[in-house]
Amino acid sequence: MLKFVSKRVHLLLFAGLLGFTPLLASADVSVTVAPPVIPVYDQPPCPGDGYLWTPGYWAWGDDDYYWVPGVWVLPPTVGFLWTPGWWGWGNGGYFWHTGYWGPHVGFYGGINYGFGYFGTGFWGGHWEGGHFFYNTACWHVGAGFHNTYVNHSWTEEHNRVSFNGPGGIDRRPTAEEERAAREGHHELTEGQRAHEQEAIHDHGQKFGENKGNPGKTALTKTTHETEHHEGEHQGTEHHGTTEHHGTTEHHGTTEHHGTTEHHGNTEHHGNTEHHGNTEHHGNTEHHATEHHTAEHHSAPAPKKGGGGDKKK
Repeated sequence: MLKFVSKRVHLLLFAGLLGFTPLLASADVSVTVAPPVIPVYDQPPCPGDGYLWTPGYWAWGDDDYYWVPGVWVLPPTVGFLWTPGWWGWGNGGYFWHTGYWGPHVGFYGGINYGFGYFGTGFWGGHWEGGHFFYNTACWHVGAGFHNTYVNHSWTEEHNRVSFNGPGGIDRRPTAEEERAAREGHHELTEGQRAHEQEAIHDHGQKFGENKGNPGKTALTKTTHETEHHEGEHQGTEHHGTTEHHGTTEHHGTTEHHGTTEHHGNTEHHGNTEHHGNTEHHGNTEHHATEHHTAEHHSAPAPKKGGGGDKKK
């Protein structure tokens, strides 16, 4: 275990002044003490089809390292994979190379994050026909997944060092990884950024407090992502004017405010509350509906949303 040096760590923020490759973000961090080793932890089961695992990592903030738990995340684009961030030595300090989304997994310092990210490429699964296929040999997806397979062909070094450089991982990017670094990228999602901010404000995640054994090592979803998807599958509230043409069928509880005009056949199931003026053209069938002023509003159909073993 690397010990945290008692003297104050020098923190530098810069914006592309050191001539790094596109692998780096525009603002990176350099500290004079190496990050702690990666803790051993279990991966929670995948919460749903399409989620990808993003491994936990040590970030820097408030003059200390803090652990950002591993978490399942929906990629910003179908077909994109996650390249984890990593710490590397250079110019007298340890610099953070920010992770990113892209068509291929690039270089991530050779760090063994586990769960398919063993330092040499990516083994967690692959995209095919717009669907992600999970390699259950290293990802914990649980029951109910049909797009799975088993591939044990990787080689995992049992090294938990979390930085690239003297005294750490000695590996350089391959030509393929360099090409991946030049591809179009997408930065961290909103959920990932919120997830990182939650970690820095949790005192138990700081190395000075947990000595390398954080209280939260992994989570199923980010708080932001949980709220987003619960909203997609629950009742929908609308404000404004809505016009519908054709046949519409509704299930669930829907509340509407404003003026709505319907043309065609509309069928409702569940409780519906209406406020405002509504005009109907065609046949309308309602079941278990409460009305306030003669008004009916239809809501769009619910959107459809989108397993790890313990590290050796």
